Amino acid sequence: MPHPDNPYAAPTQVVPQQGVPAQPAAPSQPPAPAPSQAAAPSPPPAPSPPVAHSQPPAPDPGTGRLIADRYRLLAKLGHGGMGTVWRAKDETVDREVAVKEPRVPDHLPERERANAYERMRREARAAARLDHPAVVNVHDVAVVDGRPWIVMELVQGRSLGSALQEGTLDARDAARIGLQVLGALEAAHAAGILHRDVKPDNVLLGRHDRVVLTDFGIAQIEGETNLTDTGGFVGSPEYIAPERVLGQRPGPASDLWSLGVVLYATTEGVSPFRRSNTPATLQSVLNATPAPPASAHGPLAEVINGLLQKDPARRPNAAQTRALLEQAANPPTPAATQVVRVAEGGKGGVRLGRKALLGIGAAVVAGAVAAYLVIADPFAGPLPDGWKVREEKALAASLAVPEGYKRGVPEETDKEHWVTYTDESGAIWIGLRLDKKAEDTGSSIADSAAAEMYDDNSDFKEGTNYQLNMAEGAKTQTDGETTYRDKPAAENTVVYTTNDSQNPRPREMRVFYYKTSAGDMYKLTINYPGKGDFTARGREVARTAISNLDIDTL
Repeated sequence: MPHPDNPYAAPTQVVPQQGVPAQPAAPSQPPAPAPSQAAAPSPPPAPSPPVAHSQPPAPDPGTGRLIADRYRLLAKLGHGGMGTVWRAKDETVDREVAVKEPRVPDHLPERERANAYERMRREARAAARLDHPAVVNVHDVAVVDGRPWIVMELVQGRSLGSALQEGTLDARDAARIGLQVLGALEAAHAAGILHRDVKPDNVLLGRHDRVVLTDFGIAQIEGETNLTDTGGFVGSPEYIAPERVLGQRPGPASDLWSLGVVLYATTEGVSPFRRSNTPATLQSVLNATPAPPASAHGPLAEVINGLLQKDPARRPNAAQTRALLEQAANPPTPAATQVVRVAEGGKGGVRLGRKALLGIGAAVVAGAVAAYLVIADPFAGPLPDGWKVREEKALAASLAVPEGYKRGVPEETDKEHWVTYTDESGAIWIGLRLDKKAEDTGSSIADSAAAEMYDDNSDFKEGTNYQLNMAEGAKTQTDGETTYRDKPAAENTVVYTTNDSQNPRPREMRVFYYKTSAGDMYKLTINYPGKGDFTARGREVARTAISNLDIDTL
């Protein structure tokens, strides 16, 4: 029986992930009649149906065969493109193993048959070189009539692909599986091996919550001659990285792309690139932008979106991927209560001037008159299911904001164009400001988004323009120039502590700048706690709000 702590293990199956269901525990047949039924005066039933049903299923051809005078084949577990996997017994040491039989069509030319056998030897070498708990152990390669039979440990459980046929997994379980697959890939890459076929069917969910990456049959081993592939791409099209589709030399980032697709499928139920045929699937891998994952939030969504970057140079590396997956697998436990203290009047906290339009909205200013604001944990339980798009006609733009955020607008002057959205705790604020060129009588709008970024950088440090009332030691990271719809833009991150002697609070602020062709300057700002449970959420809000900003006039 599988370990009770493994929710994915099928109680009556042994490695059903290979595609063939395990045999039922008992043959399906009608129960024997009771004595009273046998004595009934009605005509006796015809004997043929019970006899037919009582026959046990015929064994698979080859069952009972002894391989290399050692491995007794017991039952087929499944088959793939290069072989059939058997459950077998190693009669020398009296243990069950998995044995992979080469399966090559007889009509293939001798050269291609030799290539297929060499791929199996390569699979054994690749797996045997790796010492990692998430890589299946290879015990032996038995050569029978020139054909290599790979003898491996028997992983009892099922594949991730089989589990996903019953439904998706939650973000935490997906991240935990991703971490173990990532560990296997890190071990392989360190040994100069690319897996090249990471997909749910090759991820086994075993006993004791063990996750195993298997099937190194098409792995590429550094320093070995490439084998000629017949029939086009080797691997599953919907999991192949774009650079491989283009015929470019793959690297570790290609396996990480496949891991990103696996994580997407684990939470959403399907690969974002699956289409009705192989050419359409490969075209979607090259050109389609996948919809953001609906069931993954925070670090898991960030790692999925990052790994699915078309350009391998823009994908997170293994270390960055691990850090995000660890956050997703072990989210912080929300505190029972969260106390937010806002200083009175002008003694500290946030002071707004004319240009302090950075997401610190009117609702927050009004709240500053209170000495303390005590709230019950606003993020207890699941996060909101989605975000809402808020159209701001006065700003000729639309903002994506989390459900439940409160809208605020200024009352100072009709010439100021800005709006804020604040979560109910007041801890996270989103603000969008528009400085219109036609109203810029003082010529304060910078020449470009990058110039505005550097101007604000100076103002942040001096605390003059935005009057954030920072304590000494505020740090501004100029994130640099970026693009918005292929046009120049820029970003800043400001890390500071509020200048409040009684209750200084660490804060962090992301600012996105974009100047339209008409000369209008947009600033999208997200301000959130710099430490604590809300920090990760604030960074997620910042990333999502910036990536979904929609400006009507470019």
